[in-house]
Amino acid sequence: QVQLVESGGGVVQPGGSLRLSCAASGFTFSNFRMGWYRQAPGKERELVADISGGGGRTNYEDPVKGRFTISRDNALNMMYLQMDSLKPEDTAMYYCKVWGYSWWGQGTRVTVSS
Repeated sequence: QVQLVESGGGVVQPGGSLRLSCAASGFTFSNFRMGWYRQAPGKERELVADISGGGGRTNYEDPVKGRFTISRDNALNMMYLQMDSLKPEDTAMYYCKVWGYSWWGQGTRVTVSS
């Protein structure tokens, strides 16, 4: 069955960096657009960035443009989110998701705090 496992979260100071990973299995990874989402405490889950199946097209939501980079390695069935210049407002649970399907991972927690 479809499995998505996020990792790489943690506690970081403002201005720091983290790299999130999403390991995918149970489907033909390269055939699907993928997305990173986040949910901050008390807020709705929101899209952060998405990437086409081949990795050639990416989209970023305004709050993370210029700071986050989404990428994927289809040979490894992995997706990544490089997060730089982190801000306290980036604190959230981060999830990977298969675009157009309700296939979610369990999430990885990112806390940005001094």
